[in-house]
Amino acid sequence: MARPPAPPPIDVLPLFPVLDRLLLELLRGLAPADWQRPTRARQWAVKDVAAHLLDGNLRTLSMLRDGYAGEPPGEISSYADLLAYLNRLNAEWVTAARRLSPAVLIDWLAASGAEYAQFLATLDPGAPAAFAVAWAGETESPNWFHVARDYTEKWHHQQQIREAVGQTAALLTPALFRPFLETVVRGLPHAYSAVEAPAGTVVQVAVQGPSGGTWRLLRGPRAWQLLDADAPAGAPAAGVALPPATAWQLFTKGLAPAVARAQVEITGDERLALPALQLVAVMA
Repeated sequence: MARPPAPPPIDVLPLFPVLDRLLLELLRGLAPADWQRPTRARQWAVKDVAAHLLDGNLRTLSMLRDGYAGEPPGEISSYADLLAYLNRLNAEWVTAARRLSPAVLIDWLAASGAEYAQFLATLDPGAPAAFAVAWAGETESPNWFHVARDYTEKWHHQQQIREAVGQTAALLTPALFRPFLETVVRGLPHAYSAVEAPAGTVVQVAVQGPSGGTWRLLRGPRAWQLLDADAPAGAPAAGVALPPATAWQLFTKGLAPAVARAQVEITGDERLALPALQLVAVMA
């Protein structure tokens, strides 16, 4: 039997300048007290998340464009080692950046964001990326997926800032939210990798609302596969439907699966639906 078609690559390159413009407009309009508002990013305030976004720009330019890795990470022999390394890098940067004023952060975000987007446009979309998308279970990823992963990072951290100041609507449009979701759901086969089901079983995952969508996961002879939107498949054995806010918070470690369970609609076999709530599309 031929393998059903998988979803096509995602092109998010034109969206980085849009995200940056919206971010800068937001930050320039914040009152001094807004910069210290707590966010869903654990111990980070709004200013800390903005500094983390700056770090993402500068780290990409330094490591991937300029070939400068900085301090060697030491031995990375497991996923846990990689998480520990990334968490340390993030914490060190955010702590140091607390010395910077909001005005400096804004200026540096504007300058580095433009260079960052220019660099991403030089990458061959189909060539192997410098870093695999580990949360999708990959050990090698094409550049288009690496770039899409970076888009989800920029999207959800900006949304954390927006949630803290009550301005979330701008990123929940179909043009910006749907590419975030399209990228995140590429991690569903990995989230289901240990779930047993007969070949041909279909699980449906939907995010409600005009900016959401519906995706189907098929159990093949050896593994689960995310299907292209037009691929034929049988009726779902299980389904889960999530409100938009629940979806982005859950998939970025901002909401525990147990809490999300009370906010979603499940149909069919609950055993097959619940693993979708374990999907995490971030590392640190």
